[in-house]
Amino acid sequence: MENILQGIVEFRKHDFEQHKQLFEKLGRSQKPHTLFIGCSDSRVVPNLITRTQPGELFMVRNIANLVPLYREADEFLATTSVIEYAIQALRVENIIVCGHSNCGGCEALYLPDEKLANMPHTRKWLQLAHPVRDKVLALPEASDPAAREWLTEQMNVVEQMKHLLSYPFIREKYQKGELKIMGWYYIIETGEIFAYNKSNGSFELIAEPGDDKG
Repeated sequence: MENILQGIVEFRKHDFEQHKQLFEKLGRSQKPHTLFIGCSDSRVVPNLITRTQPGELFMVRNIANLVPLYREADEFLATTSVIEYAIQALRVENIIVCGHSNCGGCEALYLPDEKLANMPHTRKWLQLAHPVRDKVLALPEASDPAAREWLTEQMNVVEQMKHLLSYPFIREKYQKGELKIMGWYYIIETGEIFAYNKSNGSFELIAEPGDDKG
């Protein structure tokens, strides 16, 4: 905790002063261009991996970067309300669903129920990704634990992109070309991000033209 408190002091003395005019501009309003739907994992830092400044990303983070299917509001729905507000009030132009390597939420999909007995809310939440788990288990490659891991993480991103289109106000804007929906897969240990290519159904490395890794 001491490190966090010291970080607050350092932020005010250095980072805030460096971007003082930006913060003054953001003091009364925001106009983010992108809704970032990511995992709550502490190793995934959206502003860091995208090199964006305060005010650019509107974010919602949850276990396994899941998007509940649309339904009329009948209970407290945190992720759904963030999505609704981003589109209807802030009018963002892009939505990014970002999964990542070594995702604990995706791994938990394969645990027996008793392993999550003391986390009933987590177990309930992960039911949203059971269709992904079932699709992966139907693949012959899933017999290899490493392959099952990345298949689950990547297929989960694609599934959540589909879930977004169940929201009428998203589907309308997407079909009119007024909203872009992107799927990313972030490799924590290498810093690489792969973007989903809908035309060929694969994830492709985001890199500068001519990059040796591209």
